[in-house]
Amino acid sequence: MRELSDKQQRILSFIRGFVEQHDYPPSIRDIQLGCGISSTSVVDYNLRALERAELIRRGKDISRAIRLVEAEGEPRRPLPVAGVVDVPLLGAIAAGSPLAVTPEDLQSADTITVPEMLTGGRPEVFALRVKGNSMVDALINDGDIVLMERVDNARDGEMVAVWLKREEETTLKRFFREGDRIRLQPMNVTMDPIYTDAGNVEVQGRFVSAMRLPA
Repeated sequence: MRELSDKQQRILSFIRGFVEQHDYPPSIRDIQLGCGISSTSVVDYNLRALERAELIRRGKDISRAIRLVEAEGEPRRPLPVAGVVDVPLLGAIAAGSPLAVTPEDLQSADTITVPEMLTGGRPEVFALRVKGNSMVDALINDGDIVLMERVDNARDGEMVAVWLKREEETTLKRFFREGDRIRLQPMNVTMDPIYTDAGNVEVQGRFVSAMRLPA
């Protein structure tokens, strides 16, 4: 087997520790932040190397589907067998109307069945279908499903769904406060950020995980 790089060893160790602490696997973003790696694409590259080395297995359509492969003579704690849970599906995140994310709206919406581990045990999670390619560098593509936690505020760097009141547009971006304005940063190097005043922004949900439904 090819010798692992320091970065790959660090990622593997982080995955083990994360599973021990949380009982579900980390997302690519968790690994990026936890290992101090420059981008999610670098994480993905090294995860592919760990797959080729048969140290992990990944489900191609679910962001947190990383499973450690037990080496002979070295028992490791397996990931828990995940159940499934129904979460409200509020449609596509696109221009035209704010999201309906009150508790009453979540109870009355159509639902989608997802692996329970993708919700992270959060009580008020809803699903959206992504339209567009503004978040491709976060490995979120057009047509993917994102799971969001219902919140009305955000910390710098979090990925959130926001309603831009004047533009009457809903968008999924990373959130940053910069003085008296808000920067909404796409995760696509070809796209410019959106700058607006705080009064124009209504946070409606915080990103939890992403998945791709079978075609």
